Amino acid sequence: MTLVDNIERSAREHANRTAYMFQGMQATYDELYRQARNVAGYLSKKGVGKGDHVALLLGNSPHFLISYYGILLTGAAVVPINPIYTWKEILYILHDSRAKVAIAIASLLPTFEKVKQTLPNLQEVVLVGGESEHEWTSAFEKMIAHSSEGWRRPDITEDDLAVILYTSGTTGQPKGAMLTQRNMASNADSLAKYLGVTANDRFVTVLPMFHVFCMTVCMNGPVALGATMIILPKFSPVEVAATIREQQATVFAGVPTMYNFIMQTPSIVPDDLASLRFCISGGASLPVALLHSFEKKFNKVISEGYGLSEAAPATAFNPVHGVRKPGSIGVNIPGVENKIVDAEGVEVERGQVGELIVRGPNVMKGYLNMPEETARTIRDGWLYTGDIAYMDEDGYIFIVDRKKDMIIVGGYNVYPREVEEVLYEHPKVVEAAVIGVPDEKLGETPQAYVVVRDGSLTEEELKTHCRKFLAKYKIPDKIIFIDELPKNTTGKILRRALRDKVLNQ
Repeated sequence: MTLVDNIERSAREHANRTAYMFQGMQATYDELYRQARNVAGYLSKKGVGKGDHVALLLGNSPHFLISYYGILLTGAAVVPINPIYTWKEILYILHDSRAKVAIAIASLLPTFEKVKQTLPNLQEVVLVGGESEHEWTSAFEKMIAHSSEGWRRPDITEDDLAVILYTSGTTGQPKGAMLTQRNMASNADSLAKYLGVTANDRFVTVLPMFHVFCMTVCMNGPVALGATMIILPKFSPVEVAATIREQQATVFAGVPTMYNFIMQTPSIVPDDLASLRFCISGGASLPVALLHSFEKKFNKVISEGYGLSEAAPATAFNPVHGVRKPGSIGVNIPGVENKIVDAEGVEVERGQVGELIVRGPNVMKGYLNMPEETARTIRDGWLYTGDIAYMDEDGYIFIVDRKKDMIIVGGYNVYPREVEEVLYEHPKVVEAAVIGVPDEKLGETPQAYVVVRDGSLTEEELKTHCRKFLAKYKIPDKIIFIDELPKNTTGKILRRALRDKVLNQ
């Protein structure tokens, strides 16, 4: 079971079925496969093969889909990177992954000009929407036009690395979760079977394609089935509703923020979503009130699930047909086992709170270049999620607390430590603590509490400082200057005390 097998099978069995649609253009599975083969042939000619890593810094587009499968066909691993990251964030991932080639939007050329000389492994940058300006750059059009005649793909096995997903680490440095062909393909297969999707389904692919939620649910799943992906470059509630209505989409996957925006847009009526068979929610907890109001207004089922990058990502889902429990993340998906354990790793009784751990063919190989972190996270074949949860008598799982202190902004993960490290870099900052505060639109936003050396530092000056090092969604929405941060007897800053203060205001 590999992602490569999936696209080759769909190219044979669903050759004339529409693979993707994008801004008025479309391609069949036969055409998608030929495009991916051309990319593979080009990359192979450049020396890319098994054991290599290729970075993708692209937004939602056919370019991402074609490049993704083209890279996989060479036997190399894909390293997806959010294209709105700052140059420092991009540099770290490119350096840590030792990416040999990067395929990126042309607007990132200045970033690559800045970091290229510090990346000895990076041989070429393929630009989408731009011309080649250096000996080490080339245009995407040249790559996709490259003939794959005479090219033969290497033997690719289930244990070969497919994707390296970088997740923000509690140490402040992102961790590269190594996901194999088996990890990714098995999870797409498990979800497809559990949710009952078929080749006749039409997926709205509007979640970020560089995010594992979209990758598994809205890309790898449809490709394995021969279903159609309706790709949207960005989320707009009006655009999504119009697309569903005009293209008769049958499956919509989104984060809670998206459902909230759709609910809050008066012009969107039930008829707009009439063609949907069901909706999928993930990336953050879906408020029960929002679930009920959405389903009441549109008469559509939302199946909420749970996942994490290290599990490719899904581990549990509420059934589309059957008992759904609002507020829960559902039950085990096929082939995956969830368990709640105490501090010693012993399973607790039903109803008792403990740490959620996961086992299955979807669990990552480990973290790239981080053996100690891998050993802490995977023990005896079980992935320790760090999330606190309980399981009821029927096997439904309820998350009690966030993974450590993670903040989820519109489905994107933000770790306080990473933001705090940037705040501490300002010469006038003495102490800093970042927490997540509730936000009606985004679910949560980062809020910073800062102790400064003197009173001359302003909120805007500190936000300007943050913009140099952090992606937009990681920048604190509000910065509060205080005289002292709450601490325990050992001097550890107590974020929970700050959160409690906000919630009790």
